[in-house]
Amino acid sequence: MAQGNSSGVTEFILLGVSDNRELQLLFFTLFLLAYAMVLLGNLLIIVTVRTDPKLSSPMYFLLSNLSFIDICYTSVTAPRVLVALLSGHKAIAFEGCMAQLFFLHFVGSSEMFLLTVMAFDRYMAICRPLHYTAIMARGACWALVAACWVGGFIHSIVQTVLTLQLPFCGPNTIHSYFCDVPPVIRLACADTALTEWLMASNSGLISLGCFLVLVASYALILAKVRARLSQGHWKALSTCASHVMAVTLLFMPCIFTYLRPAGTLPTNKYVRVISTIFSPMMNPLIYTLRSSEVKESIRRLWKR
Repeated sequence: MAQGNSSGVTEFILLGVSDNRELQLLFFTLFLLAYAMVLLGNLLIIVTVRTDPKLSSPMYFLLSNLSFIDICYTSVTAPRVLVALLSGHKAIAFEGCMAQLFFLHFVGSSEMFLLTVMAFDRYMAICRPLHYTAIMARGACWALVAACWVGGFIHSIVQTVLTLQLPFCGPNTIHSYFCDVPPVIRLACADTALTEWLMASNSGLISLGCFLVLVASYALILAKVRARLSQGHWKALSTCASHVMAVTLLFMPCIFTYLRPAGTLPTNKYVRVISTIFSPMMNPLIYTLRSSEVKESIRRLWKR
């Protein structure tokens, strides 16, 4: 960071999603509504799971943690982009940019790891029901969630250190609405080929690896239950279908962004809108609308 500051770059300019004022107001309205839905929907899930003893299973414990992560993940980018769309102020301090980059990868990678744990939970519940209670005990669930946060922290530290070691001495315009590794390292006054390769090895392979593990777990579940689709198994498969939708919304933009050399394709920032804004918004809708237990608990909570 000292190298970047000594070169004279004290702030970056985030170009945002559009230069057109009418479109900026439209995007502000859409992002504000989406952010409000993220906050309200995920807070509702957290409160419902924590207050209803009937939702004490590991699946709902992990779901409430996913809702907390979604709130944190969207809050890293949404408030600043809303202020920028409304006021037109697009500058962000060098330190603020690095902090946003760190927390974006910290929370985002923690969510990927948690989704992988949730897939493991569904696999154990469907394919190993006799061992499920012993393996997914509350202590084990807490340990798995803690491991997700630790893994996210380690990943984010690596990404941030790689970025801070680069010198920034020239252009400071970022072709995005938030600070991320690919657009930031393109502004460095140095050869970034090694950094781009390390970024793809870190973020790209983590995204792809978690996604492949998730796909494999669902394939094993389908192979296990295809010959005995009772009502209980249909319910479990319905839960997995919701999980697949949430996973696709998060992982596909990340794989597209990180598993290739850094670039400034115009579609980059629009693709990331899906994972940073709309994926956290869809999670509570997907899980609550497809879970009769959660809907019934929300009704009881509302009556109280």
